[in-house]
Amino acid sequence: MKIGLVTACYKPVINGVTHMVALYQAYLEQAGHEVTIFTLGRPTADAEPDSRVVRSAGWALAHTGYYVAPRYDTAAQARLAQMDILHCHHLVMSLEFAARYGRAPILYTNHTRYDLYANAYTRAVLPFLPEPTVQIAADALMRRAWPRLTNLADVVISPSTSVAHILRQFGVERPIQVIENGIELTPFFHPRDPLSKADFNLPVEAVLWVYVGRLALEKRLTHLLHAFAHAQAELPHLHLLIIGDGPQAAELAKLAAELGVANHIIFTGAIPFDEVPNYLAAADGFITASISEVHPLTVIEAMAAGLPIVACASPGISDSVPTEAGLVVETAAQLPDALVRLSQTAALRTELGRHAQQASHRFDIRRTVRLTLDLYEQLQEAGQLVSGSASQRL
Repeated sequence: MKIGLVTACYKPVINGVTHMVALYQAYLEQAGHEVTIFTLGRPTADAEPDSRVVRSAGWALAHTGYYVAPRYDTAAQARLAQMDILHCHHLVMSLEFAARYGRAPILYTNHTRYDLYANAYTRAVLPFLPEPTVQIAADALMRRAWPRLTNLADVVISPSTSVAHILRQFGVERPIQVIENGIELTPFFHPRDPLSKADFNLPVEAVLWVYVGRLALEKRLTHLLHAFAHAQAELPHLHLLIIGDGPQAAELAKLAAELGVANHIIFTGAIPFDEVPNYLAAADGFITASISEVHPLTVIEAMAAGLPIVACASPGISDSVPTEAGLVVETAAQLPDALVRLSQTAALRTELGRHAQQASHRFDIRRTVRLTLDLYEQLQEAGQLVSGSASQRL
């Protein structure tokens, strides 16, 4: 089967979606299929040209790694038309190209809570608007965009049941199939070169919490730093490892200094995905204040590494983290108490971490790919060609 994975961005951009696309490519190819990734931009020194990655020219969106373009290049259009299945991974700069140029059934995996992104960035751009107005404007935008663009797909994949309900609430009409995202478990069960606290110049008695992800507004990292500062004031041996990069990096470093915890926070910047398990091995727990993920891969990776989770309740978190695997609180204001409680009790961290690792087995990437392949085959057998389905919705 010729499978096209269509995405708005790809390597060298580091985020959960690009990693998921890379995993899909690797495991679909292992299953004997021919996989091509379609995206925008141009190869850089960090991304060697690859015949399996077809990039059409676009305009860079600042330094985000994302590009915009009105169309795919002629060569990309021709190659995309040869695919037997098109699997899209972004709402914009992905679905519309698949529907325009493809001749195959289209699937779309909704990786992102676009309603929360729209809210966060509307608030940032228009800070003078009252909160209810921002919420109404962001929701109105997504009630138009989500149904219109997902109508270009034959099937929508939701990584969690809760997010499937949210998609319906925002007017998505297409059939929805729940298939949880997956990870490679073995590197987290058995890290190749595990780090220790000593590698970060920390004493053995330190309690080290870790966050992995983009340093961006929608991740609510200012909430995380404030929570850590409150907990650290009560427990001086607390430390925080922040792994990742993004537009808020400088702002967060400044905030750490203002809160008086700069000496207790280690910013690593971006690291290669295959190094993440080694870093997690040094930590005692994983913390996040984000509520924007639909199925947070970094949280699942931390669970596979045997770390207890401290997080704010949201559909993605609640569907992924069982109650015996961590402390999931209702609001960011409750994060400091959760941090203090787990930091004071090593036995509780160990017990929750053991349950977290057991729970991670269900997120094996091989299961995800198997279920997705079943869906590909169902669409092919049903004969849902674009000429008779998605293209009519353009």
